[in-house]
Amino acid sequence: MQNMILLPEKGGHMTTQNQIDYERIEKAIHFIRENFKSQPSLDEIAQAVHMSPFHFQRMFSDWAGVSPKKFMQYVSVTYAKSLLKERRTLMDTAYETGLSGTSRLHDLFVNIESMTPGEFKSGGADLKINYSFADSPFGQLIVASTHKGICHLSFEADEATAAEKLAERFPNAAFHQGIDQYQQDALGIFRKDWQQLDQIKLHLLGTPFQLKVWESLLKIPMGQLTTYGDIAQNINKPKAFRAVGTAVGCNPVAFLIPCHRVIQGSGDMGGYMWGTDRKSAIIGWEAAKLTARYA
Repeated sequence: MQNMILLPEKGGHMTTQNQIDYERIEKAIHFIRENFKSQPSLDEIAQAVHMSPFHFQRMFSDWAGVSPKKFMQYVSVTYAKSLLKERRTLMDTAYETGLSGTSRLHDLFVNIESMTPGEFKSGGADLKINYSFADSPFGQLIVASTHKGICHLSFEADEATAAEKLAERFPNAAFHQGIDQYQQDALGIFRKDWQQLDQIKLHLLGTPFQLKVWESLLKIPMGQLTTYGDIAQNINKPKAFRAVGTAVGCNPVAFLIPCHRVIQGSGDMGGYMWGTDRKSAIIGWEAAKLTARYA
């Protein structure tokens, strides 16, 4: 019997106020990234997103927890380079000792369970996958889970497109639109302190090399950055930095597996599956939250 795939109707799309607000924030961050060298004023940034300086300052501060000027420091290349310099000692120590702190996702992920070779080759045959849509600080997303854990999380504004991409990843699975406990736990990462969350379990479709890279990403603390070359060193494949970059780019679980914390050795942000402006937004948002936590 052929598996049934339940997807939203073509053109399915839901615009929420959070989505509208994030799109404004994203546009502002794009302007900041393009113009940070000239340190644009609040008035200039507000004008770029067609808002009054007063309303923009308030909306941006509510979203990020810091002023646009402070946030501009977090997303600039100069700040990225400073994070890298600080990280070299801190992260090397963390990788070697496996230390975990309150700002780490690593505590939450006891293990990553890979799909069986049969599931891998068959494109998810015999898997039943639940999926749902939700808002996040970085726009609307789709999250999906099997009976073992989260298998997919992606930022997508259009629900029909998001569901189609999920089906392409698991072409032979049976899909059902609905939220379960795995998804609720995963979505809690955007609104709760990480220490209060239940364990978030992942059930991932990937090669052994990809899984090793994704496990390595989980060890990068919030508010810190690393490079593709350093990831290659940490998985004992120092010459495989290009392959590491490919594996990072194939990460199927946005934000939870923090591939956004990997940037180029020069300090430039580098690419991101869900857009470089969103990557800058997440890096800045995490830095702002970490600063507020220890202020």
